[in-house]
Amino acid sequence: MTKISIGKPVPSFEADSTGDTPFQLSEYQGKKIIIYFYPKDNTPGCTQEGKDFRDNIEQFKALNTVIFGVSRDSVKVHQGFKTKQEFPFDLLSDKEEKLCQLFDVIKMKNMYGKQVRGIERSTFLIDEEGILIHQWRKVKVKIHIDEVLEKITELS
Repeated sequence: MTKISIGKPVPSFEADSTGDTPFQLSEYQGKKIIIYFYPKDNTPGCTQEGKDFRDNIEQFKALNTVIFGVSRDSVKVHQGFKTKQEFPFDLLSDKEEKLCQLFDVIKMKNMYGKQVRGIERSTFLIDEEGILIHQWRKVKVKIHIDEVLEKITELS
């Protein structure tokens, strides 16, 4: 599978979603899309990141931008997380790591002194025509929402 790169179209993909139907990238032409990858539902950093997107949803809507979170958790776990945190956006399940591979976010990480494969917290901005126009890798949750809103505002 090819990997995405800045300035190139993101290949169309489908993913299981907390929405009523599977997510299809092609259905969002005409809108900017934020796809953020995070390691695991119901963990402190991932919860805070989702809350930051949730708490700024009106600004994203005003900027013609939709948001989707992605992790390797199941749709069932995602649904519980989404409901508990009142996320106004869908979460995509990538149990088979197809999206993780496409966006190249699976990395070796240190966890409690051991090397483990995991998702490197990353966010991608796709424009109205399906072109990847910006990416944030090794995201720091504390400042991330401001960086994303600043970039989208700058591009609008």
